Amino acid sequence: MRGGRLADAYSMYKRASIKHHFTDDYEDREESLGSLQNGVWKEIGNPSWKRPLPHILVAIISSLLFGYHLGVVNDTLESMSLDLGFSGSTLAEGLVVSTCLGGAFLGSIFSGWIADGVGRRRGFQLCALPMIIGASMSAATSTLGVMLLGRLFVGIGMGLGPAVAALYVAEVSPAFVRGTYGSFTQIATCLGLLGALLVGIPAKDTVGWWRVCFWISTIPAAILAVLMEFCAESPHWLVKGGRIDLAEEELDKLMGASHVKYAIAEMSKTDKGDEVDNVRFGELLYGRHFKVVFIGSALFALQQLSGINAVFYFSSTVFKKAGVPSDTANTCVGIVNLTGSIIAMILMDRLGRKVLLIGSFLGMAVATGLQVTAASSFVPSFAVLYLSVGGTLLYVLAFSLGAGPVPSLLLSEIFPGRIRAKAMALCMAAHWVINFLVGLLFLPMLEHLGPQIVYAIFAGFCLLAVVFVKKNVVETKGKTLQEIEFALLPSH
Repeated sequence: MRGGRLADAYSMYKRASIKHHFTDDYEDREESLGSLQNGVWKEIGNPSWKRPLPHILVAIISSLLFGYHLGVVNDTLESMSLDLGFSGSTLAEGLVVSTCLGGAFLGSIFSGWIADGVGRRRGFQLCALPMIIGASMSAATSTLGVMLLGRLFVGIGMGLGPAVAALYVAEVSPAFVRGTYGSFTQIATCLGLLGALLVGIPAKDTVGWWRVCFWISTIPAAILAVLMEFCAESPHWLVKGGRIDLAEEELDKLMGASHVKYAIAEMSKTDKGDEVDNVRFGELLYGRHFKVVFIGSALFALQQLSGINAVFYFSSTVFKKAGVPSDTANTCVGIVNLTGSIIAMILMDRLGRKVLLIGSFLGMAVATGLQVTAASSFVPSFAVLYLSVGGTLLYVLAFSLGAGPVPSLLLSEIFPGRIRAKAMALCMAAHWVINFLVGLLFLPMLEHLGPQIVYAIFAGFCLLAVVFVKKNVVETKGKTLQEIEFALLPSH
């Protein structure tokens, strides 16, 4: 009976004109559906954007936690070091930060195998568990060793969360709003960073407040673990596992009954249950999948080599020279980052991913050019501060418009369903490696080469990213994941 339903749905799909299969944008797609409203497309249309929204809002709690844990040690590190007895040790302070990054690398490596092995919902719950354990250990500890172990656990959750969130949001979102919903993860990360900043403000004046900052993070992690039990599983993952009946139930929750048959027919052409466990690591590095995996890894590498983390790190120094207190400076940067992410959410499904990426990297190149100019000897002293502060804020704004939110969304779209989770894991791991190297080398380079050359290097990578995106990135706006896969994946 199940095979008959699939055959009926697939034959309905095949009878439709091929010119409607891969339209250039969502508007064209909407028109083509409307012109066949008395034929086979009548009950397809566009599913409600409201149905998947609650599920996505729960999923992006993982991104909120990611942002929070990135920023939680900024204002608490000083008081924490005094309480735990490592004040004045730059090595110990560096370990508190970098241990978390090491854990994130481990979490990202295994994220694909976890997401494919136990599903996206259980993947989120496994992301929340080490965050709860690690944050509790960090909050209750009286020794540096336990703090580092706690940060390692938190990092594992941080590495797992973004990869699973990108997969889940892409797989449960209707094509015409997938870009908008994909931007939610970046907005949640920004809110997490701002939240960590606001919660951490009393840390310098209140003894032991840093412990409260860690305890607070266990609340959203517990909420994520509990609420995910009531969320829909990814239909793509269920179809890959051959569980068509369950996939139909979840699609009914996410899209409505009238869209189930068409969606199942689409997924059945690409997500084959007999291949779910046959993806080997080497398969991602050569052969027919090499091109998309290379594009994904290169995008993440260019995102980090553009200098975003160095600019965030150095922004406090820039604002301090301008006479702006660090708390105010961090708040300004956070608000600009959040504002850009909201604008990106609005534009993602209108302008498309490729336009936003190109515009974003160009804007970042201009911003780093302002920093290079500010470091030049011929610029009047009164103009240096304006160029430095303006360049920093423009850079953050440009990053948040495209280079920040687009790569993880785009990768979850362009990877074929069979390798999507594991390819995302590989690219996320590459992201963390480049992130670590930039953080490690930035200050020594700044000391030996000077800000002018360092920012010029960042500007060069931004321009290289523009060229790379123009030549290699395809537009995915308004297209289903199956349409994108058919367009990108070679037949042999």
